[in-house]
Amino acid sequence: MKEFLYRVGRSSFRRRRLVSLIWLGLLVVFGAGAATLSQPTVETFSIPSTESQRAIDLLGERFPQAAADGAVARVVVQAPAGEKVTDGGNREAVEEVVARLRKAPEVVDVADPFEAKALTEDKRLALIQADYGKPRGDLTEEDREALFATGEPGEKAGLTVEVGGDAAKGAPEQGAGELVGVVIAAIVLVITFGSMVAAGLPLVTAIMGVAVSLCAVQISGRFLELNSDTPALALMLGLAVSIDYALFIGFRYREELLAAQADGTEEADGRAEAAGRAVSTAGSAVVFAGLTVIIALVGLSVVNIPILTQIGVAAAFTVAVAVLIALTLLPALLGFAGNRILGRARKRATAPAPGTDTAGPTETGTTGTTGTTETTPAPQTPAAPESAATAKPTLGMRWVRLVVRRPVLFLTAALAALVVLALPAVDLRLGLPDDGAEPKDSTQYKAYEMVSDGFGPGFNGPLTVVVDTGDKQGAARVADKVIARVSDLEGVSGVSPALESKGKNTAVMQVTPDSAPASADTEDLVGKIRDEAGAVADGADASVAVTGTTALNIDISQRIAETLLPYLAVVVGLAFLLLMLMFRSVLVPLKAALGFLLSLAATFGVMVAVFQWGWAAEAMGVQSPGLIVNLLPVIIIGLVFGLAMDYEVFLVSRMREAYVRGAAPKDAVTEGFAHSARVVTAAVLIMISVFGGFMLSESTMMQAFGFSLAAAVFFDALVVRMTIVPALMAVLGRRAWWLPGWLDRTMPHVDLEGGGDNPQVPAPAEPGEDRVRI
Repeated sequence: MKEFLYRVGRSSFRRRRLVSLIWLGLLVVFGAGAATLSQPTVETFSIPSTESQRAIDLLGERFPQAAADGAVARVVVQAPAGEKVTDGGNREAVEEVVARLRKAPEVVDVADPFEAKALTEDKRLALIQADYGKPRGDLTEEDREALFATGEPGEKAGLTVEVGGDAAKGAPEQGAGELVGVVIAAIVLVITFGSMVAAGLPLVTAIMGVAVSLCAVQISGRFLELNSDTPALALMLGLAVSIDYALFIGFRYREELLAAQADGTEEADGRAEAAGRAVSTAGSAVVFAGLTVIIALVGLSVVNIPILTQIGVAAAFTVAVAVLIALTLLPALLGFAGNRILGRARKRATAPAPGTDTAGPTETGTTGTTGTTETTPAPQTPAAPESAATAKPTLGMRWVRLVVRRPVLFLTAALAALVVLALPAVDLRLGLPDDGAEPKDSTQYKAYEMVSDGFGPGFNGPLTVVVDTGDKQGAARVADKVIARVSDLEGVSGVSPALESKGKNTAVMQVTPDSAPASADTEDLVGKIRDEAGAVADGADASVAVTGTTALNIDISQRIAETLLPYLAVVVGLAFLLLMLMFRSVLVPLKAALGFLLSLAATFGVMVAVFQWGWAAEAMGVQSPGLIVNLLPVIIIGLVFGLAMDYEVFLVSRMREAYVRGAAPKDAVTEGFAHSARVVTAAVLIMISVFGGFMLSESTMMQAFGFSLAAAVFFDALVVRMTIVPALMAVLGRRAWWLPGWLDRTMPHVDLEGGGDNPQVPAPAEPGEDRVRI
């Protein structure tokens, strides 16, 4: 593989115009496809083979009007204290609101509160429900403005009018957060490279990769229902990994180019050679890192929830494009950049005379000599601060020396900190957001609170119970028995009369709980209804299903609980094999997996503290804490695992390079870390900036994604990979690279040690090792 990547990098550099034109052509083709084939995204999702989904499907077949996927608006009208909505002038105002709603765009049905008796006992509050013929995602801003305008007659009459329901929710605005993240990433890149040109290349490749990927995702909307969160998550991950992958290869290219300058071969052929070396070494790490991310994302299909599969496949495609662009388009752009990629480093590199030994024995890496007391994993600049024997140690070098000197102390402290941060995770509570999770100053939240105060909290999320007698009639009789049993349950506020289908084989009723839709009491009530109603149905040779927001929440949680262990087994198992193949070690991939679990637990802990408990929520701009979206944890697991393996690969691959070139275990840890620390730190800052930028989103779900991923990157990269990993590697010593002999002989060898396939640099072979190259 290394030889193949070497040829890819060198060829892309030499044929830079052709490669650039190919990618521009792909962008034009995909862009045209997206412009002509894309369809509007949807807000809904299904959970196959669950009770709640079976009920929804049955309603769609037997009661199309009850299962319509159109948006719903709930207009709440409240009279001033001491008055009633049934009073003469107030009633006329309410009827005018109803009349305006019936004329509003896309509205197909409106329930008059006086006819439906949707009034509170004191007659102070009326609830008007309007059904739309289109789902929320298809409604325009003009449709929503018309909805809000229907309340004007009531407001002029002195009534309070608030609007809730999904029809009142506009699509969250995107763009500001991503822009802030990209700007911060650009600043980090300029500081890292010391060159505007070098800093711009990762941004150009990231924009190209994200543009191609998102266009492809939009095209897929022509052939399947594309959830509205899918493009946003693909954008979030695509930006981060595209910049990071280009950063790693670009930084390695600069090292190789500076080394070529030291040998006096920095002209065109030397630059092409440097591009080939960079892609063959850092590119190999990028390929393996990308594969682990793709495995983690595609593995989301194991959960068997279509929206997760869709998000996983879309994000995995984005990562694959990012890898391809880093391996091909980036070398081509490096060819156009010339020596401008070096920036300040070129001035430092020209200080010593080329070919001299003033920089120390690390220069031997450029000629391929080995066996010296000071060895390096790859050709390095003779004057770079981190490679110069007499230069002042970098911050990364000082940190890793400190960790390696006291590994047990740092290991214990880091583990203790992550465990403490993980403690809130035991209180993790999942659910599906409703209007109660909207900002407190929004009309949706105010409508939700008015309904809760006037009718009771459960009125905001009634449960739907469906009775099915198959091919037989008599569903209404069974439904009456169900109503009698359910009405006596504690926590039930009321049960509506059953509505029977035309075939008289299906009946549907609504159960109003005493508690709010997202409360634990309502979840318990769903279980009781299923038990009681199920007992009645079994005796009548019928089936009963409960659906609704809370029932969906329970079924999603159960599905995730059932599939989480298989998902982790598949993802971690495949990644373990990849890492074992890459590093030829059993303990290194095991350590990587355990470190991931630690960072994941800490991430869940801070996620609960901020988004559920509300700690520092206002300071962070979190709209309404109190609930963790059901699908969030499993998506976070997939993304965090992929990102965790990224940093494991980038850090440990340099340690591996140093070790196989003859460095002692602790020296290999120090040397590999010192060469990687700066670029990994830059990558971490970029990831945190891009993910953190999504905290500016209006969507609570996107805020939670951005915050959780930023926290996960911080914990995994800076605490686990840059503290626990070097400390544990120092403790393990040579045992870290242990591999059973039979397995060593069986596995193919992946050459990541900076030589071997380049004819100018002989491969550093381990004693007695039979290398099989792939």
